Amino acid sequence: MHTDYDRIILERADHVFEVMEKRVSADDMTRIRAAFNLAREAHAPQKRKTGEPYILHPIAVANIAAEELMLGANPVIACFLHDVVEDTPYTFDDIRQRFGDDVAFLVRVVTKKPTHDYELSKQLDNYRQLLQSMQYDIRAILVKLADRLHNMRTLASMKPEKQMKIAGETDYFYAPLANRLGLYNIKTELENLSFRFRCPDEYVELSNLIERHVATNKENLEVFRRQIQETLAAAGITARVYVDYRRPFSLWRKMKKYGDDFNHLKYRHFVEVVFDQTRTPLSEKQMAMKIYCILTDRFKEKHCSMSNYIDSPKENGYQSLHVKLLPDFGRWQEVHISSEAMIRRSQLGCVAERNENNIQMWIEKFRSVLHHTISNSKHNERYMEDIITAFYNDDIQVFTPRGKKIILPQNATVIDFAYEVHTYLGDHARYARINSRLEPVTTPLRRGDVIEIVTDENSHPEADWENYAHTFKARKAIRRYLESVPALPYHRCTRCNPIPGEEVIGIRNHADPDTITIHKRDCSDAITMASSYGDDVVSVDFAADSTLYPVTLRVRAVDRSHLFVDLVDCITNTFRLSMESFNTATERNIVICKIRFGVHSYTELKTIINHISAIDGVDEVHRL
Repeated sequence: MHTDYDRIILERADHVFEVMEKRVSADDMTRIRAAFNLAREAHAPQKRKTGEPYILHPIAVANIAAEELMLGANPVIACFLHDVVEDTPYTFDDIRQRFGDDVAFLVRVVTKKPTHDYELSKQLDNYRQLLQSMQYDIRAILVKLADRLHNMRTLASMKPEKQMKIAGETDYFYAPLANRLGLYNIKTELENLSFRFRCPDEYVELSNLIERHVATNKENLEVFRRQIQETLAAAGITARVYVDYRRPFSLWRKMKKYGDDFNHLKYRHFVEVVFDQTRTPLSEKQMAMKIYCILTDRFKEKHCSMSNYIDSPKENGYQSLHVKLLPDFGRWQEVHISSEAMIRRSQLGCVAERNENNIQMWIEKFRSVLHHTISNSKHNERYMEDIITAFYNDDIQVFTPRGKKIILPQNATVIDFAYEVHTYLGDHARYARINSRLEPVTTPLRRGDVIEIVTDENSHPEADWENYAHTFKARKAIRRYLESVPALPYHRCTRCNPIPGEEVIGIRNHADPDTITIHKRDCSDAITMASSYGDDVVSVDFAADSTLYPVTLRVRAVDRSHLFVDLVDCITNTFRLSMESFNTATERNIVICKIRFGVHSYTELKTIINHISAIDGVDEVHRL
């Protein structure tokens, strides 16, 4: 059957024109139509994988920008033209001459580099190009998100390997970016489309489970929904009340996070209560709290279940009041109380308010971190990891002891908090008090925690701190410190763990002659290496310094009063060394102790062993 593509093309383009005519000038409309005509002419020979004329893709992207993102004339023009330079003979100069510098800039940002120009890789360079543009103008990112959204909506026509590539990029970069820009609807659709093509079996299975869940709970939830609406109406409040079911990707992520199956996953849906803030003299918060009070008078509230995202919005701009209520059918239900404006802001984020100040606010949110990350060329291979860490996590809000609010990514630790407050706190953090409870600096934080950092001039970042840091600021500071510490010219064998003062020998790495590993002379690894590569055996100067080397002593003694006190006193007071662990087991008056601590040298260790051996009741002491 013949498809009348000319009619379809004109109908879809006309829809974009109708949407834009309501908010732009006649001159801008002339430019928008000219952009469509140029794109149609340029892409005339091309077809998509589906066999459709290629021009349908730029029209669809322009429609997303116009109708769903509500962008202005130049971004919509850029959407029509976004593939012209990449796929046709037209150049950036052609676009600049016809549509101006601003449109040419937007098209340049979303145009992939020629293959031979890549610094890192095709994908990483494209991400970097987009993010650099974001320092100055969010619109280029929005044009690219519109392009990506339509590509995902039409991904079924691609081969499986191409689907995986595009879905992987979407999961890794574009969906989190949409989330951070507050574009909830686009973020959710991108996540679920990506999940559908990456894991089709799981997607279908979860979709079927959601359908059954909807059918099973529909009657009870409808009664609950109606009760809420009637309760509010009786109090003179008009509100939209509806049940929203979480999407497959959201539930899949929660199942992975909590280790639950679908049937045991809590809050697979929520009830949304939306009021019109323009119909009340109260502020949005006051109205939300009034509704909260009315509903908690009618339904039992789960203890400590209220979360106030109105006073403490998420970093992506989301605001609402969450509470868990108990309906008559006896299962806790999550209820969200929001204004129509809050819903709009959560869906449109950075473009919710059509004014320069709002756009500038979103740009400023990212500019400083982007500047530091993009200019940090020394770590190019970690560029995207740092960006993802800096921007693309759900956030938590914690506090200093004086009540200052600190926003951190979910799963952030005390280390992240310390560096966010001040670099000195991070560089010298020794331990913390979280809600007055003593905790190590690697402890993960939760929303609402109050953290006090205790510092020590002799405390410094340790080699494994990067494993516990989740913010770019913390990781950068930790790297900076570790790079400032002179690198040792050798490695210690992890089997024999030599310490200064022991009889040691160096073995040069046969494959990497610049690397030398120190072994005890009786180490089986050293003996094997020396017998195979005798020329790689070298003398080493392994002298004691301020470095502490962990050792474990096994002490066997007769149980008596104050024995443990004497053992601890010997190590901590006599030799002023900190213990990592002290484990004991007693059987019929015989005590076995395992004590782990750090020493500077073998000589110091022998002296400590002699002192412990002299303690009353100690029978034997040896190093494990």
